[in-house]
Amino acid sequence: MTTTETDIQAATGLDELYPVLSRNRFTAGWNKKSRSLWPEPATAMTPQHWRYADARAALAQAGRWIGTDLAERRNLLMFNPVKGNEYDTVNTLVAAYQMIKPGEYARAHRHTPNALRLILEAGPGLFTVVNGVKLPMVAGDVLLTPGRAWHSHFNEGDSDAYWIDVLDVPLVHRLEPMFFEEHADGVQPVTEAPQTHPFRFPMPQTEAALAQSTVVRPGVRRVQLDTLSVMPTMALTWMTLDAGATTGEQQSTASHIYAVTKGHGRFEAAGCVHNWAAGDVFAAPSWAAHTITADDEARIFEISDAPVLRALGFYFDAENRP
Repeated sequence: MTTTETDIQAATGLDELYPVLSRNRFTAGWNKKSRSLWPEPATAMTPQHWRYADARAALAQAGRWIGTDLAERRNLLMFNPVKGNEYDTVNTLVAAYQMIKPGEYARAHRHTPNALRLILEAGPGLFTVVNGVKLPMVAGDVLLTPGRAWHSHFNEGDSDAYWIDVLDVPLVHRLEPMFFEEHADGVQPVTEAPQTHPFRFPMPQTEAALAQSTVVRPGVRRVQLDTLSVMPTMALTWMTLDAGATTGEQQSTASHIYAVTKGHGRFEAAGCVHNWAAGDVFAAPSWAAHTITADDEARIFEISDAPVLRALGFYFDAENRP
């Protein structure tokens, strides 16, 4: 008989049995300290709003002291103020503002997580290189960096450039298949510079698609980008709202990050009203009921982890719940 068996048999009650179980890495299911099941989705993360004006000022100031030679990426992460968290924007996604100064380049690296860029401010000479493909970065563009693709960024213009990064790094953290590698030469060679590419979605193309799209609610149009074949963890959707239009209340098990490129309006969630403007980012974690309303004509980019939830059979909304 093992020592553990002896200790178990020697116990005269549950209070003496529990320490023996704990020493052997067991938890009595009827005596666990926290719940493992609850009536509906619950997260410690809360709806949040970040102002581009604040981030832009901070990046410009930081640019005086930190260069891409030291930081590699000069960015500001938008984290959800959950205890112990300084990185995740929502449970599966992280957003960041990034700035690159004239003459700088962000060194090449690759990693398991998928990434995208939404360009806010860009002059001529700004571009990214993804697996040797040179792609222009123009204001309003969305550019993809699928997982494991080499990528680097260059500013050969004469003005600072700003964009928003969104990555599924928190999802990779939780599933744990993280790999990261820096390019041995620092800069990857350019092998081609096509006029069009499936990793780049220019704003004129987006505007044309939105103009032809179906109205999903009065004054609201939506177009989902065709990206799931190369980036299956994120759904990327452009949305336009006429002045005074609203999305109505939305609630689902998916987490959402929204980035504004045009207009002003309100984001209402968890009893709070956030006033947003162009360049701002706001986020709604899983099952957070939220409403977006435009004060004037607005254009908003939406990123969600809905494809992951759907693939696993875990996607539900307020009208379609178990």
